[in-house]
This record gives sequence, C-alpha cells and structure tokens, in this order.
Amino acid sequence: MVLKRKGIVLLGSTGSIGTQTLDVIRVFSDHFKVIGLVAGKNKNLLKSQIKEFNPKFAYCDQIESYDQLFDGTDSIYSDIETMITDSEVDLLVSATSGDVSILHTMSAINSGVSIALANKETIVMLGDILMDSVKSNKVNLFPIDSEPNAIWQCIRGEDNNISKLIITASGGSVRSTSLKEMKNLTPDQVLKHPNWNMGDKITVDSATMMNKVFEVIEAHWLFDVPWEKIDVVVHPESMIHSLVEFDDGSIKAQISNPDMRLPIQYALMYPNRKNNKNIKRFDPISTGALNFIDIDYERYPCFKLGLNAAMKGGTWPAALSGADDIAVESFLKGKISFLEISSFISEILSSHNNILNPNIDQILDAANSARDRGDLLIR
Repeated sequence: MVLKRKGIVLLGSTGSIGTQTLDVIRVFSDHFKVIGLVAGKNKNLLKSQIKEFNPKFAYCDQIESYDQLFDGTDSIYSDIETMITDSEVDLLVSATSGDVSILHTMSAINSGVSIALANKETIVMLGDILMDSVKSNKVNLFPIDSEPNAIWQCIRGEDNNISKLIITASGGSVRSTSLKEMKNLTPDQVLKHPNWNMGDKITVDSATMMNKVFEVIEAHWLFDVPWEKIDVVVHPESMIHSLVEFDDGSIKAQISNPDMRLPIQYALMYPNRKNNKNIKRFDPISTGALNFIDIDYERYPCFKLGLNAAMKGGTWPAALSGADDIAVESFLKGKISFLEISSFISEILSSHNNILNPNIDQILDAANSARDRGDLLIR
C-alpha cells in the first residue's frame, strides 16, 4: 500500500523551530510532503531548504527577486494566503515568533486546515477566539511548545478528570546568578541557556520567566483548566516537561531529554509514534537526581506581573505580549538592562485601556499600541 504523505506548510522555516521541524520531516520523508516554506530574512538558508525539499510554493520577506531562489527546482513564488489554503495542505506548522502569523493561522483554520502550533502569541493573544474557531471548523490544534505538548501527551487516553497541571521551568540562564550580578548581565550572557537551543526572544523570556506566563495562558485555553489549577515549578534539569495530577491523586509526567524535535514529531505524527534515531533517549542513571524549586519572585518579577495582567482577560494578554516584545528587543539592543525589563513592561501596561470582548483587529491593535508605547519610552 502506498502511504499518502501529509502535506505541510511551514511558517518560519529558517528559525529554530522551523529548522528542527525540517529535521523531523527529513527523517520521515515518506510520511510528509512539504507544500510550502515561508521565511523572514534568511534567504540563503531558505534557498538551501527549497533545493532539498522542493516545495510547491515558497515565500520570503524583503526579497526583490525570486529567480535565483528557485534555481534548479520546480518551486514557485506564492503569497502566504494562497499557499496555506492550497488543496494539498493537510497541516500548517506555525513556527514564527511574535504575532506575525496570527491572521495566517486563522485563515488556515477557517479553510479547514489543522494547525501544529509552536507560536505562543497566537493562543496567548486570541484565547477563546482561537479555540472557538478550532471547534467550529472541526480542525485539530496540536501544541508543539514542549510544556503544553507534554500535558497533551499526559492526558491522552484519560477522561480529563484533571486536578492540577504542573508546568516546569528551567529557570533560564540566570537561575544561578546572584541578584547583585544580575544588574550587569549582558545579552550574550542571558542568551546562553543551560539546557535548550532556542531563538533569542524565547531565551530571554526563559530568563525572565515570561515564557512561563505564556505557557500558563496556553494551558488554560488548550485544556480548559482554571487558572487556580495551574502551577509552575523550577526544574533545573529540564527532563520533566510538565506533570498532570488527576482527581484520584495520580500524577503523569512526560519525561525526555530537552530536544524540541520530540514534541514537533509528536504533533506531526499524531496519533502515531515512530522511532527517531537522532533523538537521544532519557537515561535515569546518567541523569541522576531531578530537582524541583519554588519560583523566586524577586529573581523573576515578570512572572507575577505577567500572570496578573493575563488573568484580567480582554486585550490585556495582547498588550502584555506587545510590551514584552519591545522590552526584550530593547534589552538585546542594549537600551535597557536585564533588571529593567519588568519595570519597563509595567510602565507600558500602565497606560493600557482594556477592551473586554475584543475582535482580532482590536487584539492586534492592543499589541501594536504596547510596542509603540515602548518605543516612545525608550527614546
């Protein structure tokens, strides 16, 4: 029997999650067919990806001519909307950073295309709008982000009698840095994550713990779990990616080495599991002790700040996302210090005017307004 290959469009193909998604597709080329690749500025890497995977379509921001990009291939240029609604597309992988792919993701859902979602901002900002659209269009939403992916794996086959979710945090690059030394942290120091190989934005968010705020929001919407039933603990080894406690007191944990290719593969292959020789297996003997630590709120002031904003609902999560975007960008450019990130976000949010039941345009406007406010403050 000839296996029908799943048609994939990959948004953010040259980024960290995008390249690891292609790593998985490369191993299981008999299962997947790349229909479209979408990249930002890295045209050289995109060109090599086009040559290897020969997608039907490709798109790149800020490029004047596509002629050289497609040399020796059958690929053609396509705008993103045409690409994601093509009849051969079975799954859209959203691996971009920020909110640039929100409208494209919604278009795919409304066209009946299932989503493998690595992009936190889509669910953080849209919340119930996204989940209602997924349900009404009868499509699947597969979380790629390691923590919600772990929760998804733990509740598979269960009756969903969830007592509590426990999301783990590595603590980022600053977890062992003294508070005194944190005053002088440079971007290069913060970007040296001890466990994960990720993009710059999420690595800084890991160091501030803002990424955990976003993951709490993700879990709240994806699994319909109340805020008060979601806990976060620091787990320095990053081997347990989340835990689920059920009503009878039993706890399931998803355990694996910190490798994003595993949750990516689970989302792409669902409901099947396949051996991938490139993914290192967890060895409890060599790993040794696994530790869990309470969050130090003095070290991670962004956690409470972000969670308090998110729980207000409306356009607050979007404003939080936009404020975090400009704060991280400003830190990476040397305009603010690492310890100023939380106060900078707080100042931006102080001028936010909430809209309780926003539409998508109002949500995007809230994020953009927060970025604009940050730009004004930094000048």
